[in-house]
Amino acid sequence: MNAIVLAILVMVSLSLARVSVVFALIVATLVGGLYAGMPINDILNAFNDGLGNGATVALAYAVLGAFAVALSRSGITEVMANRAIRRFHINETGSSRRMVTFTLLAALLAAAVSSQNLIPVHIAFIPVLVPPLLKLMNHLQLDRRLVACVITFGITAPYMLLPVGFGAIFLNDILLTNLNESGAELGLEVTRQMVPMAMVIPIGGMALGLAVAALFSYRKGRDYEDRDLAHGEESPAEAAQHLKLWQKVVLAISLVGTVAVQLYTGSMVLGGIFGFALLSLSGVFRWHEQDGIFTEGMRMMALVGFIMITAAGFASVMQASGEVEALVSSSTDIIGDNKGLAALVMLLVGLFITMGIGSSFSTIPIIASLYVPLALNFGFSPLATVALVGTAAALGDAGSPASDSTLGPTAGLNADGQHDHIWDSVVPTFIHYNIPLIVFGWVAAMML
Repeated sequence: MNAIVLAILVMVSLSLARVSVVFALIVATLVGGLYAGMPINDILNAFNDGLGNGATVALAYAVLGAFAVALSRSGITEVMANRAIRRFHINETGSSRRMVTFTLLAALLAAAVSSQNLIPVHIAFIPVLVPPLLKLMNHLQLDRRLVACVITFGITAPYMLLPVGFGAIFLNDILLTNLNESGAELGLEVTRQMVPMAMVIPIGGMALGLAVAALFSYRKGRDYEDRDLAHGEESPAEAAQHLKLWQKVVLAISLVGTVAVQLYTGSMVLGGIFGFALLSLSGVFRWHEQDGIFTEGMRMMALVGFIMITAAGFASVMQASGEVEALVSSSTDIIGDNKGLAALVMLLVGLFITMGIGSSFSTIPIIASLYVPLALNFGFSPLATVALVGTAAALGDAGSPASDSTLGPTAGLNADGQHDHIWDSVVPTFIHYNIPLIVFGWVAAMML
């Protein structure tokens, strides 16, 4: 068995058994590295070298978590949730509840899609936008697994299909560039127009998965408790009673300013710090409470941050092991001359690689040089080759315990401790997106 396959199986098995994802990643790293024949010192050195790749995002999430808790502590989120509950008569049953539910889901989907292109903040919007909506979701009895599926679709499908924002980076700067570089000596020439065309069918599979999740899998209600995100000298409801108009204006400015500072500086950390500083100066909570609020927010995001850091170390060891190339070459031995089997095996290999690395952006440079000659050798067209490499790289991004596509939704939905990362984010997105991606990616490779 290939070391990467073994490591992924260990990680997934431990995670499904409700072992901490951080612990599962560390154990999988050691198992995969030792099985690949790496000395323990080399494993530790590669692991330590990779840790820094996840530190920036982890720190950003911690700061944004503090900002989210500060917003909750001000009481403004309590006011907004209660107003929405009264306005839409959420205690009533029937069409009114369904209308509000689908309106909320549509708004979250629009926010997620916009975060990839219109306002390219990626996953930074989730810890700020989602926690204040949890109480509203509770009264709607909205299954958070469906919300996770909606957000994950919104932050993955756009960059795989639309060549703007992060999509321009994924489709043009990474996928297109690596395809042409890998196929230059083999006569492959891919244009910018071809890349989105090749990804339409695979994304159609993801859209079908989203529809199944919304209309069938998670259509029934699910009960959650109303829990305060912040615990100070007074509750958020009490704090809301003495909010002044100018403080509400400062709250609005802090929200807009957080996004503006991030876009201007390119730093989620500075954006979160700016928003938190404004709230501290506005007096929406007592000055001596700010340290406790900041600590509480960082604690809320600690698990997500440590998973991101550990996943970066895991990916570093897997790449240092040299087992990626071995996995691809060994898979060709079982293909023979069967074109359909070749497409399926390439997609499955891409699934294992991406689930380990946790990022489709980082996977493409690794597999493009290996997949392009293989695809052309089996007679796949340029469009089919694009679909194979693009889908293989994206596979696992939505269903990996270490991917920001699943960690992001968990960070927001688990703000009150009622959303499990593996069973409520990873498993639902894997079922509804990765399986359709394999099927529709294979269809695209055979049709194009």
